[in-house]
Amino acid sequence: MVTNTTATTELVETGEQRDRRGRKLTPTARREELVALWRQSGLTQAEFARREGVRYPTFATWVQRQGPGPARAKAAAAKPRFAEVRVAGGVPGPAVEVCLPDGTLVRGTNAAAVAAVMRALRT
Repeated sequence: MVTNTTATTELVETGEQRDRRGRKLTPTARREELVALWRQSGLTQAEFARREGVRYPTFATWVQRQGPGPARAKAAAAKPRFAEVRVAGGVPGPAVEVCLPDGTLVRGTNAAAVAAVMRALRT
């Protein structure tokens, strides 16, 4: 006995583009948008990538290529620079060294001058 059956197939176009290896291609604008959303989200990169359905290594590469966000760039620019400071009128004497818990180190031969430098650093 032969039965005739008909199969119906529907092709749904999602708009996704894929490369020759089948990997999903994400437009640059969408990548930038996702990185910006991640920066505002407060989530880790892994958590955000999982939530958005993106592989974590792929997302981490997008973040790395875009460079540090505005807050990180501002923090990097605000890092302290080291410079030699000399206070005029210092009288030679025993060496004075002040090391604070945050790693700030000031050395000098005049205790009053060292104290002045420390005050200036804290303002």
